[in-house]
This record gives sequence, C-alpha cells and structure tokens, in this order.
Amino acid sequence: MEEQEKKFPGRILFLEYVIQTLEDDFQLKLQTRFLHRSIARMMLSCDKCFSNVKEVIRWLVAAVTGVGFPHPRQHLQKAKHPTSEISRDENSTFSLGLDADQRINEAEQEETTPLVFLLQKVVVLLQRMLSIAVEVDRSPICNSNKIADVMFSSILNISKRCQREAILHSMECQLLRCKVLELIFHHSCEVPSSLPLSLTKILYFLNHFSLQLKYQDNEVTWQRWDEMLYNLNLLLLSYHNVVVGHLRNSLSDRMDLIIDNAKPKLQSYDITPLNTELKVEDFSSRLLQILGEPLPPPIEEKIDLLKMLLVTATDI
Repeated sequence: MEEQEKKFPGRILFLEYVIQTLEDDFQLKLQTRFLHRSIARMMLSCDKCFSNVKEVIRWLVAAVTGVGFPHPRQHLQKAKHPTSEISRDENSTFSLGLDADQRINEAEQEETTPLVFLLQKVVVLLQRMLSIAVEVDRSPICNSNKIADVMFSSILNISKRCQREAILHSMECQLLRCKVLELIFHHSCEVPSSLPLSLTKILYFLNHFSLQLKYQDNEVTWQRWDEMLYNLNLLLLSYHNVVVGHLRNSLSDRMDLIIDNAKPKLQSYDITPLNTELKVEDFSSRLLQILGEPLPPPIEEKIDLLKMLLVTATDI
C-alpha cells in the first residue's frame, strides 16, 4: 500500500498530461470543425467506445469515496499511534501528553492536506474527461443521457451524502449535471413527468417529489428533504446555465448561435414569477405538514434560495 501511495503523485501527473493532450487536440480540431477526427473522440466517444467513459466514471466514484485510493484516514490512524510519544501514568494506563497531542495534530495536518488536495485534483481531472466525452460526438444531449444513466446508478450506491454532493457539485459539464439530477427527481416522483427538461418540469418536481430513493446513510427525515432541496436548487441553477449557454446544441452549432447572439429557448413561456411563488408556497405547506413547525433553518435557507433562482429563471 505504501508503494502505491508513493506512485500516486506521479500517476496524477500522467493523468494531467493525458487530459491536456486531449484538450489541446480537441481545441485544435474544434477550430477547424473536424472534431470527428480528434483524439478525444477516439478515446471518449459515447458512440464508439463507451466502455472507456464508464471506466472514467468508475475512477471518479472511487476517487470520491476513497476506494482504491490512498485515504487521509489511514494517515490519521498512523499519526495517532506514535509509539515514541506513549508514556505510563500513575495507574499504569497509557496516555499522551499535551505537547504530544499538539505535535500529532500538526503531523496530521501536514500528512493529510497534500493527499486531500491530490484527491480533489483527481476528481477535477476526471470530471473534465466526462465534459469532453459529452461534447465529442454530434449530440451532447444523447451523450449526456448515456453518461447520466451510469452516473445515476453509481450515485445510488454511494452511502454518504457528502460524497454524493461532491460528485454533483464537482461536475464541470452543466448539461450532464442537469441530466443526472433530472434522473434523481424522475425516480423520486410517484408519477414521473414525460416533459422534456424545462422550468415547467422543475416546478413539477417541486410539487411531486418525495423520498422514494433509498440511500444507505440512514439520515433523519428532515436531512433527506434538505438534500433533495439542495439538489433541486442545483438543478435549477444548472438548467439556467444550460439554456443561457446553448449547451444542448453541438459545439459547432453553439459557436454559430453565440456569434448570432441567439436568444435562449426557455421552453416555459407561460410561467410567471407569481406562478413560481405559489408553487413554492404549496411546497412549504407540504413540508410543514410532514416535518412540523418550525422548519429547520437549513431547509428555510434553501427554500429562500429556491425562490430567488426561480425568479431569475423566469427572467431569461
């Protein structure tokens, strides 16, 4: 294991080199409108080599959960048991002096900070690979659908909320994040909506989702609602970025739309700020019936953020 830890920084450097090579070639081929000849497409095409993309997802989940990677907790355990710092007290029990505790805390910080940084770097690099995978073929929507199906299944098997949120929050590709979150809410509604992703559908999620998805962390009920509200706000924010950035179009078409200063297509022209306010009030009333009064402060904060994001979305 120690041998693997020594090789870890070098492997990250190699991963950086690979992704930078993909990125440079990708940008060059994009300028000449020959993305179909790029190295990235040969390696990360969802049409031709989807098994490679699934492998990237597997690495990403492993990096976030620590499975198969050097983990900070292992270093903490080593630091907490330095035999040279152990002394016997009057009752012949082992104890650590104050100076030893301070030195251990300093050692813990020195040991874990670089490792945590390296793991975060791996996550960012792998998310970049998935962003490229979404764009290399003709249809970003089709690619994001394929990748999201695999990521959704992987997220369901992650037991800790902080790790699930780490994967979602670190996603570079807004379109992919939208699709993964859409799947989460789709499977959280007793009667799923067949609408395409739009502001109308997000409001449908708001008023129909429940806690149908089961995770292994056994959080209390209000914390699970809190997580779903976090996801809903993230979905709304990502959807806004997808619409404004024309991210559902291919890169070539997107460049033309940006040059032409094309207006974003919101697909929800009948929704007004008053509609959204009423929907949020209905949701708040439903939560009060489930959780009782008063609502936990984290949930109230997320509801306030939801109101603000909905107002912003209707202004597009």
